[in-house]
Amino acid sequence: MWINNQSSLDDFILLGFSDRPWLETPLFMIFLAAYIFALFGNLSIILISRLDPQLNSPMYFFVSNLSLLDLCYTTCTVPQMLVNLRGPEKTISRGGCVAQLYIFLALGSTECILLAIMAFDRYAAICKPLHYPVIMNRRRCVHMVSGTWASGFTNSLVQSTLTVVAPRCGRRVIDHFFCEVPALLKLACTDTRVNEAELNVVGALILLVPLALILGTYVLIAQAVMKICSAESRWKAFNTCASHLLVAFFFYFTAISMYVQPPSSYAHDRGKIMALFYGIVTPTLNPFIYTLRNQDVKSAMRRALTKGFWVKTR
Repeated sequence: MWINNQSSLDDFILLGFSDRPWLETPLFMIFLAAYIFALFGNLSIILISRLDPQLNSPMYFFVSNLSLLDLCYTTCTVPQMLVNLRGPEKTISRGGCVAQLYIFLALGSTECILLAIMAFDRYAAICKPLHYPVIMNRRRCVHMVSGTWASGFTNSLVQSTLTVVAPRCGRRVIDHFFCEVPALLKLACTDTRVNEAELNVVGALILLVPLALILGTYVLIAQAVMKICSAESRWKAFNTCASHLLVAFFFYFTAISMYVQPPSSYAHDRGKIMALFYGIVTPTLNPFIYTLRNQDVKSAMRRALTKGFWVKTR
């Protein structure tokens, strides 16, 4: 039903919402619109952060890296999902599945650590303003981001390898939109308790430790903000931090519900909904959260649009 006679036996079948075919066309339109918005929003943040000299600060360096992550996030999964939603085949090659698993997990791990670094950046800016240029100098920011990307891809290499080598005994029907660790472990035909324990331990380290650091950092930030005499300065500091907190909440809440639990208790409908949030909804909303709540970004966009208008009219 989902696969034609020419598909390889090495291919995986991604069920998605095949059991609810009436949902496929609406979901196709929703995912396509979300992907277009994610591309436009994240590319805009990256370009404006790079080109506008007034956004040449550590904060926007990290924001542009977050946008790059979100851009890769959606591109890693959504195009394949759109193909499967519109066609009779719901397949993905073994190589494509492994690549998708590795890249998606690497990007997710990287984002976990990057969000913690962004919280530290806000702490340094608000609590140590006089030392901020020294603490968050350009070289240190580049090293921190490079280490974040390296850590994410290293973690993904370990988890992806342990997931891929688990014997499946010919099982290849994945009840999901894309290749993800919990869904793939459900195909294993052997005891996966070691894999589950490893997933929970690494998930706790990658998810819960950065989240604890973010929460602790914002407790210190809140104490510092309350000591600011100017109401306008307090509001500006709160507004900047609120954007980051909202992004972190969306990401960590959905990711923890997926990865800090035994895959054996994985509920496929719940897993699909959570995957939609951190795989599509969050990367789409992030640039708009930062844009709509941030006066600096909105001003930079107006300058870019105004400059473009004058260049065209000359």
